[in-house]
Amino acid sequence: MKRIGILSDTHGTVPRQVYTFFKDCDELWHAGDMGYGVLQTLQEFKPVVGVYGNTDGPDVRNYMPRTQLFTCDGLKVLMTHIGGYPNHYERSILPIIEHDHPDIFVSGHSHILKVMYDNKYNLLHINPGAAGMSGFHKVSTLVRFVIDGTPKDLEIMEFPKFPTE
Repeated sequence: MKRIGILSDTHGTVPRQVYTFFKDCDELWHAGDMGYGVLQTLQEFKPVVGVYGNTDGPDVRNYMPRTQLFTCDGLKVLMTHIGGYPNHYERSILPIIEHDHPDIFVSGHSHILKVMYDNKYNLLHINPGAAGMSGFHKVSTLVRFVIDGTPKDLEIMEFPKFPTE
């Protein structure tokens, strides 16, 4: 059993909620647009699996690939930044989904939280929305769940984009 925390589009900011919401997670998955310094900050907190996003510079691109295909607790996971969602996958991602048959597909970029099951490809799609302060979103979001033979116990945290404290 593994506890996973997922975030995306931090754009250079690690919100304080990351440390409380993800405190019991075994690892973090970051779906790109980390921004300068975020990767190192998160790695000091938890192991990080991630991809670079369209706004990431060499500080992230030198350490993270554009797309990751990996196994976590027996489930195949595909992660990229710009990937689309069921019935609207990006052209470059669809062949990977069709060939590798991931159980979970994680993408970011849209700044819109979306969790949905794709019956056609038998996978769980997760876009954790945006955790940072840059972008059009009004609420920042984080996702966590458990992998125990199957994804379960998915939880979402919403918090104000601009802290009031």
